[in-house]
Amino acid sequence: MLDFDKCPCSGNNLDRLVQPLILINLAKEALYGYKLVQRIAESPMFKGHKPDGTGVYRSLKAMEQRGLVVSNWSLDDTGPAKRIYHITNTGVDCLSHWISTLEEYQQSIEMLVEEAHRVYSKVKSGDGNLKY
Repeated sequence: MLDFDKCPCSGNNLDRLVQPLILINLAKEALYGYKLVQRIAESPMFKGHKPDGTGVYRSLKAMEQRGLVVSNWSLDDTGPAKRIYHITNTGVDCLSHWISTLEEYQQSIEMLVEEAHRVYSKVKSGDGNLKY
């Protein structure tokens, strides 16, 4: 059984939110690594920029060791063998935890943005504690 307290889905280690992106994409369909990197690049988080492929593969390896994903080789007649990744039931459970964690982050970020606006307005109006 996976210890979710040590899992990035608990919010302890975000890894630039690559793990939930991997889980989301693999929950949609099994993908080989290069295609997964392309899909992650399409996410609004990356704004069309390609993520570090080595980092994605490192995450996939760690996720496979923790039982979140499994992989197998696909021997296609039209090219080299490709490692295809699939989400596991444990990976689906982890995705569920990610949803809760991301919702908590969203609330915290909203509060942080509101506070930043409040403080910024106060400082810009001359009522803040800005000292030179």
